[in-house]
Amino acid sequence: MGRTSKDKRDVYYRLAKENGWRARSAFKLLQLDEEFQLFQDVTRAVDLCAAPGSWSQVLSQKIGSQGSGHVVAVDLQAMAPLPGVLQIQGDITQLSTAKEIIQHFEGCPADLVVCDGAPDVTGLHDVDEYMQAQLLLAALNIATHVLKPGGCFVAKIFRGRDVTLIYSQLRVFFSSVLCAKPRSSRNSSIEAFAVCQGYDPPHGFLPDLTKPLLDHSYDPDFNQLDGPTRIIVPFVTCGDLSSYDSDRSYPLDLEDGSEYKYTPPTQPPISPPYQEACTLKKKGWLAKEIRPQDCPISTVDTLPQPLAAPQCHTLLASEVEDSEMNCSP
Repeated sequence: MGRTSKDKRDVYYRLAKENGWRARSAFKLLQLDEEFQLFQDVTRAVDLCAAPGSWSQVLSQKIGSQGSGHVVAVDLQAMAPLPGVLQIQGDITQLSTAKEIIQHFEGCPADLVVCDGAPDVTGLHDVDEYMQAQLLLAALNIATHVLKPGGCFVAKIFRGRDVTLIYSQLRVFFSSVLCAKPRSSRNSSIEAFAVCQGYDPPHGFLPDLTKPLLDHSYDPDFNQLDGPTRIIVPFVTCGDLSSYDSDRSYPLDLEDGSEYKYTPPTQPPISPPYQEACTLKKKGWLAKEIRPQDCPISTVDTLPQPLAAPQCHTLLASEVEDSEMNCSP
């Protein structure tokens, strides 16, 4: 497969590069804003799990254009700098991270907290949904420390069998909770976004990162999941229905007849975890027998060998995407 194959299969990936976005996920936030006006009167925003930075790009352009915009991006991984964005390399489950965010805002709470983070999916839907729910709760927990009353919280959610439990928890803290599916999010994906507006924590609630949020301590009736009282949130689709379909393949031929030109990613990742695999692939060393004298031991993960084994081994590596195709989240 050539380097243009993904441009055919994923039109939003191609559009992201052509428009200067770091990842196709930028269109998800833009389409959510079209539907819910997320950036209206917002001057301070927090982007949790921000790398590679496409949502921070959108926040910087939308909020920074208002003159006094302030964006703080938080992620465990390093991220290439962005104009108008303060970066914190930290853990969103730590109180020190919340304190550092507030410190950057000079003690003022944020108007908007967004989180597009997701775990490394396993393909086991129950496991993936649980891990995503825990990540969302971690983002919600830090939002309770930094979000002002009436503020907005947007986070990725996996729609599964027990998603109603998460909606119940969000309804404890927000007056309005909706489930939104942007046009740029693939229909084949269980991904959606919880859009929570009107932050209004329970009376007497004190944010505490050491306590779990799903402990039934706020309201004994908040988790009514059965019968007519169970939580049902509206489901909203975002984006023009006549716009590009994220599950469809599009030809590279342009409508105006001009010649297609490949566009490289806007910002290659910084020290990606698959960098070594990409190096081996470029040199033709993947899934081939490598003798120690042919390859430095520092660049190959040597597998344990029995005593009678020959002095060579076969590298077993799953197929990795070309390093030039790392614009998608």
